[in-house]
Amino acid sequence: MVNMSDNIGDLLKQRNYDEPPEVTAIKKFMHEKFNAAGTVSVRDSQIIIAVQSAALAGTLRMHQPELQKLAGDKKVILRIG
Repeated sequence: MVNMSDNIGDLLKQRNYDEPPEVTAIKKFMHEKFNAAGTVSVRDSQIIIAVQSAALAGTLRMHQPELQKLAGDKKVILRIG
């Protein structure tokens, strides 16, 4: 519960900024295989990978089974933009 007397700095210190292991694994996969970066976000049952290049998105689509293994039980969605 947040009290009005709580300082924003105190609240931010309590927050856990660790990214889920699936996100770390997907980012590592993209960096090692393609030397590329993208935005990886997690929703309830989805992992959304957004990349800037349509060519990279197409290449990642060919590696969808590997990405799905890294994502566990969440569905992998690729986006360009």
